[in-house]
Amino acid sequence: MTQFLERPNPGTYLGKGKLDELGEAIAREQATLLVFDDELTPAQARNIEEITGRRVMDRAELILDIFATRARTSEARMQVELAQLEYMLPRLTRMWTHLEKFRGGIGMRGPGETQLETDRRLIGNRIRVLRDRLADVQKSRVVQRHGRRAAFGVALVGYTNVGKSSILRALAADANIFVENRLFATLDPLTRSVDLGDGRHVLLSDTVGFIRKLPHHLVASFRATLEEVREADLLLHVLDASHPTWEEQRRVVDGVLAELGVQEKPTLNVFNKIDKLPPAELAALQDRVRPVMPNVVFVSATAEDGLEPLRRALLAAERKERPVSCVRLPLSDGKLLADLHQHGEVLDQRAVGDEWVITARLDPATAGRLVRLGATVRADKALS
Repeated sequence: MTQFLERPNPGTYLGKGKLDELGEAIAREQATLLVFDDELTPAQARNIEEITGRRVMDRAELILDIFATRARTSEARMQVELAQLEYMLPRLTRMWTHLEKFRGGIGMRGPGETQLETDRRLIGNRIRVLRDRLADVQKSRVVQRHGRRAAFGVALVGYTNVGKSSILRALAADANIFVENRLFATLDPLTRSVDLGDGRHVLLSDTVGFIRKLPHHLVASFRATLEEVREADLLLHVLDASHPTWEEQRRVVDGVLAELGVQEKPTLNVFNKIDKLPPAELAALQDRVRPVMPNVVFVSATAEDGLEPLRRALLAAERKERPVSCVRLPLSDGKLLADLHQHGEVLDQRAVGDEWVITARLDPATAGRLVRLGATVRADKALS
């Protein structure tokens, strides 16, 4: 059912007439569950349940339930539990309405109120424990990323079920990567090294898929995994070329990326599943997209050699973002040498006179910092 309103009714979400119509539909269909494609306030959900006598589930709760069935690792389960508890906390009163008739006298409290306070305290304690544990997970991820900082990092982002995991599985040639045609099959970030040829490699990370009207509880609790997006040198925004609403899905993902503060990162748009389109439709899509989206490739994760355009684009991006440079610095400056090894990819290092002469891949920020600290940095066009 749909209703056109300037704004939802603050008490019941739907208008009175539509609620009457809903009651008729419940009787006709003998429905036992009502699902709303929006996030309801605790008061709205409680009022609708009282009016209809049926269990009410909003969009946020439904998505949280889906996530709970998909969580396989301990980290994913902690993230989902945290989101569920944060969602549940302001709605606890709704669960204890059957005890409202018990009211305490002067100096007393009814059992319903006592149980409600107990539940709130227990949930609050559990939320603090989960946040602390996820903070520890985030710290360990920082250590892991620190160890691979020299490599060129690429993150797959996109709407759920557009084929991000399939792309990672095919590029990394790793049959153990879990792939399934369903929503939110991937909840944990997964990173693999991908050989681009010419001796070049990138670290490619898969991330949780986005969705329209993603509950804010999930955005907050999954920040630890979405750090992979923030730390990447390049984002691959994967789109399902065969999906009729790919443009809306693209806007949703762009909105989430903006919320994460990474909308300015270099991005390559990847139209996946082109094998599902007839040749004429594919040609029309390419003619329509390329003038407005110049940084784009069209691929298929399942067709033979279907990912070669992406592999070539990644190779070009890696060369552009991390060109090979010749760096000269004093032999005595161990701190500067350590900085170079930490933030660059050293290919060759030798002592010439009183200088280190080092060949390394450097991003522009690292090269600029080395120059400010006293090093000489010159692009090595022969190797780039």
